[in-house]
Amino acid sequence: MGTLGVIVFALLYPQQGDLERAWNLAGNGDRSQAIQLLEHTVRQFPNNSDARLLLGSLLSEAGDAPEAIDQLTAAVRLAPRSADAQNALGEAYLAAGDFKDARSPFEQALKLKPQYAIAQLNLGSVLLQAGDFNAAAAHLDRAIELLGRDADAAYARYLRAKAYSAASDPQNAAKLLEQAIALRPEYAEAWSDLGQARRLLLDDAGALAAEKRAVELKPSDPVAQYRLGAEYLRQDQIDAAIEHLQTANQLKPGDQSTLNALQSALRQAGRSAEADEIKRRLADLLREKDRQNQDELEAVKLNNEGADLQRAGHLAEAAAKYKQAVALYPAHAGIRVNYAVALLRLGRWTDGLNELHEALERDPGNAQIRSALNDALRQAPAGTRPAWADR
Repeated sequence: MGTLGVIVFALLYPQQGDLERAWNLAGNGDRSQAIQLLEHTVRQFPNNSDARLLLGSLLSEAGDAPEAIDQLTAAVRLAPRSADAQNALGEAYLAAGDFKDARSPFEQALKLKPQYAIAQLNLGSVLLQAGDFNAAAAHLDRAIELLGRDADAAYARYLRAKAYSAASDPQNAAKLLEQAIALRPEYAEAWSDLGQARRLLLDDAGALAAEKRAVELKPSDPVAQYRLGAEYLRQDQIDAAIEHLQTANQLKPGDQSTLNALQSALRQAGRSAEADEIKRRLADLLREKDRQNQDELEAVKLNNEGADLQRAGHLAEAAAKYKQAVALYPAHAGIRVNYAVALLRLGRWTDGLNELHEALERDPGNAQIRSALNDALRQAPAGTRPAWADR
């Protein structure tokens, strides 16, 4: 081996050794130590795509979506023909609830590796979420074919059944759900969906049995409790319906479907005073929902007025409009970003950075917001860096 080969070997060896140790740590359940080791490796060797891939995957599992997306974006940049890196990036976006940005990495993964079963499953899931049921069905069918009886095959069948249900085909939905349950007998969500499919097939006994099994397996699931209560109500078993609908309401207070069913069950049981109280709660919820809708519409109007003022050079007035909009619609990350940018341009660095940080907290998978925040942190004058930036 020549001198250059010795140098290259010496540089690569510690990277590979650290990577192997990180795999072992993660495999033994010590993920936090694996993350620390990989962060050290990435600082030393920033072009190690494998280290970034593993680090990003572990960070995503740990719930740190923004940092996971950063690491996996870098892994894709360093290894653009890695289907694993593309798929992992898509999964990080999925974990952050960002179905829109998850789609492209999965599509890229399948261009590189069409037989990639998990990427087929993931893309099918994203398309299903987007309401593109025909395209989702094609990818989920391919995933089922490739997975066979693999551990993920039950999930593929569960999702494919949802596409059948969306196409008003409960017979095939029930068939796929029964296959999913055969692979994973404790699959509570599949049991619950099977109950819905059997109800549409007029199999009352089968529907009730499936919904009961879903609740037995996952009693803390408000959807399963509601569905069982609604099925009991449909079959005129009123006392049992009230029991499960009340449980569903405790688990997820204020759900309109649950309250409607519970009101009906209480009234049929002759418990008129309780039914009237539920009716009042429903009316309050509808009024609150209407108020919230009005606030959101007003917030969008104020945001647009702020944008017009900003374009006209009236930055302080624009910031005031954005501030009002944020107060009315605090969950809207885009409006908050506009407010943050206006504050930064007014020289209010700490306030602007805090608003950008809050926007990212509300939309953790948004790479544009994260990039804007990182740029702002780099440009911030000394003494304006918030305490959270150094954590």
